[in-house]
Amino acid sequence: MKAGMLIRSLAGALALALVASPALTATIEVTIDKLVFTPASIEAKVGDTIEWLNKDAFAHTATVKGGWEVMIPPKSKRRITLKKAEAVDYFCRFHPNMKGHLDATP
Repeated sequence: MKAGMLIRSLAGALALALVASPALTATIEVTIDKLVFTPASIEAKVGDTIEWLNKDAFAHTATVKGGWEVMIPPKSKRRITLKKAEAVDYFCRFHPNMKGHLDATP
């Protein structure tokens, strides 16, 4: 195979691989410690995973009024994968003073 054809063939294969590759996703960690979500405000994309790590000795939730809820037992992790773009405030159902905000974009 000639060098020019080889380069075009490799360039075509690379372009196809880039188009066929799934978008990169991220895991965003939120720590719960002493009744506080840290960070309190997070930005993510659809497909990203939010993981809450509860360092407290009692259960918490990440609850969106009229939306989703994640139960996070003491000394545990729980996660959700974002399915849609939305900007929401969330709180702990057991400790309503605990508040967080999520901005999920497409």
